Amino acid sequence: MAPKSLESLNAPGSRLISLDVFRGLTIAGMVLVNNPGTWSSIYWPLEHAEWNGWTPTDLVFPFFLFIVGVSITLAFERRVEEGSVKRDLYLKVLRRTLIIFGLGLFLNGLPFFHLSDIRIPGVLQRIAVCYLIASLVFLTTKIRTQLVIAVGLLIVYWILMTRIAAPGFSAGDLSKEGSLASYIDRAVFGPHIWKQGKVYDPEGILSTVPAIATTMFGALSGHWLRSERSPYEKVAGLFVAGAVGVVIGWAWNPFFPINKALWTSSYVLFTAGLALQLLALCYWLVDIKRYQRWAWPFVVFGVNAIALFVGTGLMAKLMGLLKLPDSDGTKISSQEWIFQNLFLSWASPVNASLAYAISFIVLWLFLMWLLYRKRIFIKV
Repeated sequence: MAPKSLESLNAPGSRLISLDVFRGLTIAGMVLVNNPGTWSSIYWPLEHAEWNGWTPTDLVFPFFLFIVGVSITLAFERRVEEGSVKRDLYLKVLRRTLIIFGLGLFLNGLPFFHLSDIRIPGVLQRIAVCYLIASLVFLTTKIRTQLVIAVGLLIVYWILMTRIAAPGFSAGDLSKEGSLASYIDRAVFGPHIWKQGKVYDPEGILSTVPAIATTMFGALSGHWLRSERSPYEKVAGLFVAGAVGVVIGWAWNPFFPINKALWTSSYVLFTAGLALQLLALCYWLVDIKRYQRWAWPFVVFGVNAIALFVGTGLMAKLMGLLKLPDSDGTKISSQEWIFQNLFLSWASPVNASLAYAISFIVLWLFLMWLLYRKRIFIKV
């Protein structure tokens, strides 16, 4: 049952409820697009763009990294002001980085841990690296320097990707196989990259550079939220900055196309702009206008986001391992059995696939709510 106010739902300590809501919305979207009933029948907004361009699904990961950046500022700035020892903060950052990176490798390796071709990059691994570098930049530099670094990363990445040719390809080749980022991933990781074609990795080395900028733009937004300005000034500033980011990103698109897999500089600005505007909307609705009852599921998700991501990943892997007899006597995965017998039996493939994904989220909302009512917040 939804509470009348979300104040009672907040985790211990000073938190921005709208940020938990934004994080919860984002992780719910991530779970939705990662767990369809069948990958062969999906509505187009729930699929990634084939290469250049974007769909709503392509907004999910940059939104999460943006939120990581906001959280860095909100978590560390107060501690720095209270006189926390920098060494303790560095150790905390390093510990959290290693745990998140390790969880990503663990999920990649399940269930058989074939070390000869286990994928090394991944979503959690990119989160870990971006968190590490953005935190170190935050703890060692001032706001203006942070902005210069974020913009500088985008410009340097653009120059590298458009002016330096991968061996055997021409400069400016931004194809799956011919881009400089793809070449570096193949050269460094060999077979330890994304399984589809083994020619590039969407969370590879060079493309993590602009992803760090995404995280730093979130950190800069956190500075704005912690400023002494009025709530309405903060909302207006977020909306205006978001509009500027969207316009510049879209204007850059003809020269450096918006591309999630390559995490192009235009993609960073475009998605950061949209993230700023969605954060502003959540802040206005939840923290200023106090329209909160609608948001409780997303708070439940948002305060245990990493636990939700890891838990759903584990469940999907285990359901793929557990085999059940099909109608013809063959063995199929329990996930496929549930989809065919409980969803495909009454709906068209694409609607059944969506219904399965929604049911998966509802199940995990219940599980996360059980943790939440006990005030269990799993931190890494």
